[in-house]
Amino acid sequence: MNIATIGTGSIVDAVLAAIGRLEDVTCIAMYSRKKETAQPLASKYGVGTVYTDLNSLFADPNIDLIYIASPNSLHYEQSYQALQHGKHVVCEKPFTSTKQEAEKLIALAKEKNLFLFEAISNIHLPNMKIVQEQLHKLGSIKMIQCNYSQYSRKYNDLLAGETPNVFNPNFSGGALMDINIYNLHLVMNLFGSPDSIAYTANQHTNGIDTSGVLVLKYPEFIAECVGAKDTTGMNFVLIQGEKGYLQIVGGANGCKEILLQLGQEPAETLNAQTEANWLFYEWQAFRDIAASADYNRCYELLDHSQSVMNVLVQARQKAGIVFAADHQ
Repeated sequence: MNIATIGTGSIVDAVLAAIGRLEDVTCIAMYSRKKETAQPLASKYGVGTVYTDLNSLFADPNIDLIYIASPNSLHYEQSYQALQHGKHVVCEKPFTSTKQEAEKLIALAKEKNLFLFEAISNIHLPNMKIVQEQLHKLGSIKMIQCNYSQYSRKYNDLLAGETPNVFNPNFSGGALMDINIYNLHLVMNLFGSPDSIAYTANQHTNGIDTSGVLVLKYPEFIAECVGAKDTTGMNFVLIQGEKGYLQIVGGANGCKEILLQLGQEPAETLNAQTEANWLFYEWQAFRDIAASADYNRCYELLDHSQSVMNVLVQARQKAGIVFAADHQ
């Protein structure tokens, strides 16, 4: 499978490192508005072609799949164009800006019989399977707490009067879409859609959320998801049941290690991940799904992404966070 990338940020660097460890996946092209921006990354990973024109990238017959890691607000348009040109697509999280955009992309991918994936790494991790397998030992779940807080260097730019993309409503930024989304994907991957939600956020004067608390109400339990780009915190996931608790050490992003505590028994440490670069696992999943033409699994993942996007939109509405994409 020959892939091309759109974007030159650190996430693209990490993805190229991950696929370098996979058989049958090769990056042959990159897109950047300026060739000199992409050239160092292209040289590092031996990528032969750098495009500065998107249409030329989409028209390249040698490209099977396009990985999109552009600003959030461009995800829909670029994914749509790639699908229209007959390319499979892996689009970075957040999948789109609105639920309508997600619906249109999914419909187009199905119409053209193409694979479409949201690049949300944690739901593909081996340790997430461990969590799924161990949940029943906790008894009736009553409370879930998630915290993923990471101070952004771009926050300093925001405080200095600039408006970086990640804190810009016009680019569909904010803490919910950029960082709390990991917590949301994890909880909904385990338990499905909540009955109701509430989102309370710390907001900049431009209306964007720099941090916030998302509360998901399920019939038998409550899940609290904290995401912050304006502070650093202790990142963790804690799932509490009547018979014990399960802790995901390091938080929802990497799921580095699992601690299982049942009653008065000694805590058990569980870990099935051997790859330091956890993006390896999601790309391994994408490769295997495509290689086996497993459209059913692809559509299951798309249903999940659509459900998450529906909650993200509800959460923004609760907090009064408006994107430019909401008016399109």
